[in-house]
Amino acid sequence: MGKVIAVANQKGGVGKSTTAVNLASCVAAEGKRVLIVDLDPQGNTTSGYGISKRSVETSVYDLIIGEAQAQQAIVPTEFMVDVIPSNIQLSGAVIELVNLERRESRLRQALAPVAGNYDYIFIDCPPSLDLLTLNGLCASDSVLIPIQCEYYALEGLSELMSTLKTVRKMYNRYLEIEGVVFTMYTGRLNLTLQVVDQVKKFFGDKVYKTTVPRNVRLSEAPSYGQPINYYDPASKGCEAYRAMAKELLSNNH
Repeated sequence: MGKVIAVANQKGGVGKSTTAVNLASCVAAEGKRVLIVDLDPQGNTTSGYGISKRSVETSVYDLIIGEAQAQQAIVPTEFMVDVIPSNIQLSGAVIELVNLERRESRLRQALAPVAGNYDYIFIDCPPSLDLLTLNGLCASDSVLIPIQCEYYALEGLSELMSTLKTVRKMYNRYLEIEGVVFTMYTGRLNLTLQVVDQVKKFFGDKVYKTTVPRNVRLSEAPSYGQPINYYDPASKGCEAYRAMAKELLSNNH
């Protein structure tokens, strides 16, 4: 069975989709079979792989409400990564889920039939702690937490940790922390170093050695519908995600 990793942080703008898109692509470039599930109604992962959100016929929404099988929703891409796309329909799913039975484990059930076809399945969770994120966490073996190096990063962390605790207690007692990754990293700033220290105290060896720098090429790549290792393989951003992919694989060998 493939390992399922949720990329989650309820704080927006921390480089979550950027990390999901580029890490998945760099893991695939290492020869692994990779699926990425876009669980965010904004659909940034979907467009990050060059898939037009408007033309999506079967999305993760159809899976969650039980109107389609995972196999029907999978879109192969030229980047060696398969995608289960999302579109704005998904924002309505939160309301619909409330009335469905086993509402927190709908995604896990939907992915079960295809999990054996992949080495890694990444789930890009929305920037909130709602039923969609809960579905992502319940479907996962571990969670990777991108953190932006800024003062408010620490505030959001305690909320996320208490959510993980609840998920473990009620739905998925095997959920682990895959790691914590620093994004938009500027090593020169005092504040950055303070945040890094705090997070290391809290998470110890779960903190990735690889950090992702602020990089213009990383922010340009999505508008071209390409992961960074295709858009600009020589960029600092690509180096970082390649190194992160290697670190993830060595942690899981």
